[in-house]
Amino acid sequence: MFTKRISAYCNLFQQLKARFSATKMAKSKFEYVRTYESEDYLLPNCWIVVRIDGKAFHKFSKKHDFEKPNDPRALHLMNRAASSVLNEYKDILIAYGQSDEYSFVFRKDTTLYNRRKTKITTYINSLFSASYVYFWREYFKDAKLKYPPCFDSRVILYPTDETLRDYLSWRQADCHINNLYNTTFWALVLKGGLTNAEAEQRLCGTLSSDKNEILFSEFQTNYNNEPQMYKKGTILLKKKIMHPFKNDKHKIVVLPLHEDLIQDDFWVKNSELLKLKSGELYSFTDSEKIPDLVLSQLHNLSVAEKDTGKQ
Repeated sequence: MFTKRISAYCNLFQQLKARFSATKMAKSKFEYVRTYESEDYLLPNCWIVVRIDGKAFHKFSKKHDFEKPNDPRALHLMNRAASSVLNEYKDILIAYGQSDEYSFVFRKDTTLYNRRKTKITTYINSLFSASYVYFWREYFKDAKLKYPPCFDSRVILYPTDETLRDYLSWRQADCHINNLYNTTFWALVLKGGLTNAEAEQRLCGTLSSDKNEILFSEFQTNYNNEPQMYKKGTILLKKKIMHPFKNDKHKIVVLPLHEDLIQDDFWVKNSELLKLKSGELYSFTDSEKIPDLVLSQLHNLSVAEKDTGKQ
């Protein structure tokens, strides 16, 4: 028995020695450069937000003849690219987008890539950028992509539910401020005949009420009637829905919403977000259209089924 035990230890020693030797031989004299690498782990138990922002998109939108003040093609393309990110990364609970930016909120308890900052931000940014290019023709049809778009990205940590809500509220408030300004600015230019410099001077120092009055009195435009997507931006959530054409099946989809997320109502209605729990089945009302973004995620649908469904 003692001899067998000694033999077993010897065999184990030889195996470990062989493995160590193989590992040692696999390295080169240049391997030391890896010691210069540093890992940037994000703090645990914090909400992780990755915000992507277009680089020089004023120039990009002008070069590609985006409609002013809002181009629905560009906004829907941003939403489509963002939905690709949500479908790929299950730990993203909510995303918010407006203009040329998108914010992705990860579960505070995520262990994705061991919470390495560079891994998370580079993968999210590259997938979003690639999706933007990939789906370009679906939204801009024959408008050729003249040069590659570019996005930067950053990671921000929010330690509490309150600070996360304040961050998203800040982005939605920013959407309203910018859209009201742009809507009034381009009305003065495109309908009022002012130059860009004259329109900018006209709006200098004005309040929201002043801009609303300009739109209503000079251009017969009630800002309240503008599309919600322009005023509120887009909220993307993962929701379980009843398949519209296969009533016995459920499917998790990325659902676009254009709602006020600053007030408590949104967070009460979607209480699963902060509680990190699964939400209840989401049901579309009879008068509610199923968004094209949702339809694009329902596989194996024939053209006939799409044409006869809610659109």
